[in-house]
Amino acid sequence: MTEENHTMKNEFVLTGFTDHPDLKALLFVVFFAIYLITMVGNLGLVALIFTQHQLHTPMYIFLGNLALVDSCCACAITPKMLENFFSEDRKISLYECMAQFYVLCTVETADCFLLAAMAYDRYVAICSPLQYHSMMSKKLCVQMTTGAFIAGNLHSMIHVGLLLRLAFCGSHHINHFYCDILPLYRLSCVDPYVNELVLFVFAGSIEVFTIGSVLISYVYIVFTVFKMKSKEGRIKAFSTCASHFLSVSLFYGSIFFMYIRPNLLEEGDKDIPAGVLFTIIVPVLNPFIYSLRNTEVISVLRKILKKK
Repeated sequence: MTEENHTMKNEFVLTGFTDHPDLKALLFVVFFAIYLITMVGNLGLVALIFTQHQLHTPMYIFLGNLALVDSCCACAITPKMLENFFSEDRKISLYECMAQFYVLCTVETADCFLLAAMAYDRYVAICSPLQYHSMMSKKLCVQMTTGAFIAGNLHSMIHVGLLLRLAFCGSHHINHFYCDILPLYRLSCVDPYVNELVLFVFAGSIEVFTIGSVLISYVYIVFTVFKMKSKEGRIKAFSTCASHFLSVSLFYGSIFFMYIRPNLLEEGDKDIPAGVLFTIIVPVLNPFIYSLRNTEVISVLRKILKKK
């Protein structure tokens, strides 16, 4: 009995999407196809930026890292989700659960800072084009990218460390298809007040700083664009920002829907649709958003295809 209780305290059950066999098979095919498209699209974009010298600019360095982050997000979540469609127990150990959340928290935090860095890059390119190469040096670009990943790891360490102080009793069924911080709070038999406070302070600070940076950058961009006398110049300036603004809207929209809503800890029924948008839909859309609307990427792809 003691051994069984010890085992139960160190594993959870991911309830996933459905128990209906036919729906499981259909969802497996759909999500497996999305997973393949996500990995091919994002890793293909990373390879394209890495191998093509003309894409070794700050904007594309940030974009390549963003694609890499989306690939890591898909790798952390989707394989376990696909496995659980045909698993009888759908169990996940405590440490596997912590590892999954650690990777997810790291990449999504890095995503926030990379999107803010991309907004600053667009601000410099449009508002101070003559000073672009001096203001957006490769050294600064590397520092901003490295800082994004360091911040992501530090943020994850704090929350995982605090999660390990909680005791989980009663039901061990996580009403989700991956390990996220809010469902774990709901399962805790220890008051997670300290965890919630730290989550509010750190996650809130990151969101305020990164969203604030994006908004300030775009305010300056809009004022600069409206001062342009050339209609073609205005259209070109807006088109260079369109893909980034769409990606920012999708990413932060899903974050707000996921973590900023009334009765956050009481309501678990909205976690799954929000999680699908956050961890599956956004990563699969990003490479298409940045590639299909980017004439430079399309031009490089055409040259590669012509050579072959």
